[in-house]
This record gives sequence, C-alpha cells and structure tokens, in this order.
Amino acid sequence: QVQLVESGGGLVQVGGSLRLSCAASGRTFSTYAMGWFRQAPGKEREFVAAISWSGGSTYRADSVKGRFTISRDNAKNTVYLQMNSLKPEDTAVYYCAADKDPYGSSWYRGSLEGDYWGQGTQVTVSS
Repeated sequence: QVQLVESGGGLVQVGGSLRLSCAASGRTFSTYAMGWFRQAPGKEREFVAAISWSGGSTYRADSVKGRFTISRDNAKNTVYLQMNSLKPEDTAVYYCAADKDPYGSSWYRGSLEGDYWGQGTQVTVSS
C-alpha cells in the first residue's frame, strides 16, 4: 500500500512559478512510475507528466512541454512538478499517482488510471 500526499499548490499570477511535491509512504516508491494529472472544474482529468522508476524516462503532455518539469528523489520518496510560465488554463486540482509498472507504460498510451492517488492540491493562476 502506498499513500501519496501532495503539497505546494496555491495562487500565482500569470507567468509565475510553483513547485508541487508529492511525498509517498512505503518502501516500494522507487519501484513505481509516478505521474501528475490535473482536473479543472467541469472538465475531465488530464495527464500532465510522468516519470519512470529511476527518473531516466520522462513524458509530458504537449500543453506543458517547455514549461513543466517532472523529477523525483527516491531517497526522499518524493516526486516533484516544477511549473513555470503558468497560464490561466493551468488552473486545476493537481493529483499525483503511482503506477506499479515501473515505466508507467499505460500512461504513455493515454490511460488516466493509476494504482494509487493523492488527495490533490489546488493550483490557481490569476490573470
């Protein structure tokens, strides 16, 4: 069992930056792929970024390429999402997820499912 807790959300102006963190419990964190997803009011959940178990492979949605960076620190059981040049359309609740597949292969194929989920953290970008 893995428990995920996100933090770092908040209110930021257009063009600003935030870094989200997702802390995981359990000794198996380093074997899971980790991903970030988001959901805006009235919209479906959307994939944002994913990272393989070692951090050697990353994948980002086209909408955040060049602005968001996903990383992980397995020694700290934490995955991060650095968000720069934020836009109003980035406003959403951001969730981290863990996938027992070390490479998160299903996410690369468009799946929005995960084995474990955090409770989410709100990001609001004001114009």
